Amino acid sequence: MFGEIPFGVPEEDTPVGGSRQGGGSPFTVYIYGLTKWKSLFTTRQLLALGMFVKWTRVAREELAKERYPVEWVESIVAYLAVLNDKVADYNSKVCVWHISGEKIGHTFTRFALPITWDYTELAVINDVGGAFSAQLDWMSRYVGHALIAGSGAESPLVQNRSAIETTTETTVGGYDAIVTDPPYYDAIPYSDLMDFFYVWLRRTLHGLSDDLDKAFSSQLSPKWSHEKSDGELIDDASRHGGDKGKSKAVYEDGMARVFLACNKVLKPDGKVVVVFAHKHPDAWETLVSAIIRAGFVVDGSWPIQTEMSTRMRAKSSAALASSIWLVCKKRPINARPGWDTQVLEEMQQNIREQLREFWDAGIRGPDFVWAATGPALEAYSKHPVVKKANEPGPLTVTEFLTQVRRMVVDFVVGRVLSGEETSGVEASEADRLDEPTAYYLLHRHDFGLDEAPAGACILYAVSCGLSDRELAGAWDLIGFAKGKSSDGDEEEEEDADAEAEGEEDSGSKIKLKTWAQRKGRSLGYEAPGGRPVPLIDRVHCLMHLWKAGDLQKVDEYLDGNGLRRQEPFKRLLQSLIELSPRGSDERALLESLSNHVQGRGAVKDQELRMALEDVA
Repeated sequence: MFGEIPFGVPEEDTPVGGSRQGGGSPFTVYIYGLTKWKSLFTTRQLLALGMFVKWTRVAREELAKERYPVEWVESIVAYLAVLNDKVADYNSKVCVWHISGEKIGHTFTRFALPITWDYTELAVINDVGGAFSAQLDWMSRYVGHALIAGSGAESPLVQNRSAIETTTETTVGGYDAIVTDPPYYDAIPYSDLMDFFYVWLRRTLHGLSDDLDKAFSSQLSPKWSHEKSDGELIDDASRHGGDKGKSKAVYEDGMARVFLACNKVLKPDGKVVVVFAHKHPDAWETLVSAIIRAGFVVDGSWPIQTEMSTRMRAKSSAALASSIWLVCKKRPINARPGWDTQVLEEMQQNIREQLREFWDAGIRGPDFVWAATGPALEAYSKHPVVKKANEPGPLTVTEFLTQVRRMVVDFVVGRVLSGEETSGVEASEADRLDEPTAYYLLHRHDFGLDEAPAGACILYAVSCGLSDRELAGAWDLIGFAKGKSSDGDEEEEEDADAEAEGEEDSGSKIKLKTWAQRKGRSLGYEAPGGRPVPLIDRVHCLMHLWKAGDLQKVDEYLDGNGLRRQEPFKRLLQSLIELSPRGSDERALLESLSNHVQGRGAVKDQELRMALEDVA
């Protein structure tokens, strides 16, 4: 049968897999021997899909015989080709059974091609979900809806070409706005995913028109062209001979070239709007560096809820509820270098009011951290370079964003310590919580003691000046766990959010350790590397002492570390009480300890007043 189809059986190679910062990949089919696209289908599935391709090609011949207009033939065959792709999505060896819906799941429930050890196959000639007639129904309903939705719209001019090569004499300075949703660093190799559909489209559409034959001239979809130094911009070492450094450099340079092209075609008062939902700090720093390098000022950011709560990634995942929309304007040609002291002071003034607005609007978690980035960046990006006043070299984007994130952490910690129902205040320098305690409070506030998505935890860790490895090893605050899919099946690879962060193989879920699990002998007495003992360690140490019933040691510890009159310590105790489940042993223990601290503190204060009166 495939002898009657152009290019025959799909013998093209499956992707080896995109790079990840930790070396992992969402594409595991290749390493398990499914090295050709035909390998992803059973012989029954290949027969069915090939039959649909064959008869779609016959249908176009029949349409031509019936003297349908060329536009009609091309349109109908194009829709049928997409329909065949939809059938293929529900008929591969990657499909699993959807337990809660009692139906078959499709291949791309997330941006990955993982090996699945137990897959489901359906009969494509019936009318259940995933079969040909069901997909035809969906396609028809979409066409009807789209025709109505677009009936009053102005026809767009669609050009498929490189964003780097868009500048011409006629386009320079001609555009009011550019809106872009750029590739997310090393998150998703879209062209690799596209190949699943590309190989079937190429066979179905071959010979339909010269334009289509040109578009599908290559065996697989376009990747990065080393000869042209252009192509899909994504940090994927497999496309650069496994050289991670080169891959990263190509991505960063390409992004800068794209934004330079945007700058050239914009009017003087034009705007660039960049939609970004990647949560890893490295991705943001790369994006921001490219924007500033291209001559733009970031003067606003808005979190917009663009993600469906029912999508696979959103179910028990770290996916952002919002995409962050950065608004940029052209930097004046005569802009002068800035100094770090002035820039940081201006950033703090700019960000405070915006943080309050975002908080009052109910924005929380990773969304809140990234939403605050835009207002902060205006002070930095309006200068072509920011110099350090007290040491050589520039203030880098990484250094600047580190300070921004810490300020956001202090703001959130201040809200948590004061109670969300009150107006709250940001933590002052004097009252700033140490890094491990700030992380613990953020994590506990957002996720409690349940499994938490790794992406958000890594963001909080970085914002506190830590790494997830440090939190697990040096500080013994968190543990790693393998994630579960929404149907309760253990995922073979990282979940979609770990993919978007380039997660290491430590696992896609993180759990905060309880006070009872933290039993180190030095807990509360020593810290790694001779650093100050975190307040959270002191609280947990006191809980162990209280649980053991040794009140003398409790008082000795409180007095020896001056905790009775330390306001951050008492506020932390109260916050932990409120974050503990009502009726739990933890809450009862914390409440007893808090009452003891307050009671003994009053006694100590009275003794001090009497001693002072005697001296007087």
